[in-house]
Amino acid sequence: MKTKIQAILIVIALLPPGFLAQVRGVSPAPDGCYPNYTTAEGCNALNFLSSGLGNTGVGWYSLYANTDASFNTGLGGGALALNNADSNTAVGAAALLLNTSGTLNTAVGTDALLYNDAAEQNTATGAFALFSHVSGNGNTANGARALYSDVSGQLNTAVGAGALFSNVGGPFPGSFNTAVGASALYDSTGGDNTAVGAGALNHNTTGSENIAIGVSALVTNETGEHNIALGSFAGSGLTTGSDNILIGYNLAATAGDSNTCKIKSIFGQTAPGGTAVFIDANHKLGTMTSSKRFKEDIEQMDTASEALFALNPVTFRYKKEIDPLRTSQFGLVAEEVEKVNPELVVRDKEGKAYSVRYDQVNAMLLNEFLKEHRAFVAEQRKVEQQQDEIDSLKAELNEQRALIQKVSDKVELSESATKVATRNP
Repeated sequence: MKTKIQAILIVIALLPPGFLAQVRGVSPAPDGCYPNYTTAEGCNALNFLSSGLGNTGVGWYSLYANTDASFNTGLGGGALALNNADSNTAVGAAALLLNTSGTLNTAVGTDALLYNDAAEQNTATGAFALFSHVSGNGNTANGARALYSDVSGQLNTAVGAGALFSNVGGPFPGSFNTAVGASALYDSTGGDNTAVGAGALNHNTTGSENIAIGVSALVTNETGEHNIALGSFAGSGLTTGSDNILIGYNLAATAGDSNTCKIKSIFGQTAPGGTAVFIDANHKLGTMTSSKRFKEDIEQMDTASEALFALNPVTFRYKKEIDPLRTSQFGLVAEEVEKVNPELVVRDKEGKAYSVRYDQVNAMLLNEFLKEHRAFVAEQRKVEQQQDEIDSLKAELNEQRALIQKVSDKVELSESATKVATRNP
């Protein structure tokens, strides 16, 4: 940038004599035109300038102490009064008043960046924006009193009246914050926070690495860290809890909640064509697939499912801090299941049994049911076969009875005939 400005000034210097005089649009000619492309207007403006180029000082004591620094613009009483560094722009009474060696700063507004000394690449737009700032680099404050209290923070961005008002800095606490919205991160002194929305993270003090998007999102958070809230008033009520995710309008939290995830408008919604969602110990969210193209080593389950017979179903209640209603539950104990079959448990990051793979238990139950069903069908077939044999035997017996009856009838006739013959000689 400095090279470009120098090139422009050189071109102007090489213009033909009298050219600039010919193109002036006002008469008499403006005063305050000094050597080395300098403009100074006001009591003691650019009072000590020596070799500096391209400076403009307009206002009481503006750029007063500048000697050999170049390309500065001070517009307003006391603007850049103590400056002797390059490429600063101050517009407003006392803007960048105490800057000495800081470069590439821009301050627009009364007392903007007033206390900045050696810090660089800061931009303050708005009355009292970055008012207390002294040494941190790369901050942007856009709005009246934005980053007002910051002293040494770095790489903060505040957009909105009072945004990051109480941020002090540090080098790292109080740095790397982004606040967009009136009073966003107003009380914050923590670092690495992002607040977008009026009043977002408004009461945050030392909490760090929070993300709040929405009007008054995480508005009550004070010291909690690593929280994410999306939606107006999302996370209201949370103060000290950490590692929470809260998504949804006015989705409230409890003061000390930690490691919770709440998403509004999910409960009670039916998805008849969907599939169950699972979460692993690495926080990965996904679904199970049953397609053959994702599987290998496919074998029949056979007797593997017989481990079910060693499981011990129980009734229980979760501890009060988990379930304040103390609802009666039915299920299994993961540590007991682990003893029967370690592959039937879900483990936490430390490798400890955490839950039961009930979907796998269901598959094993299906296998046992099918085994019993097949055995029942086979038994039925055997019974049917036996019944057929019994029916056949019955038919044979009936035939035999008929034959026996015929023989018996013949014998009776023969005996009767003999008796008659005996009676009538």
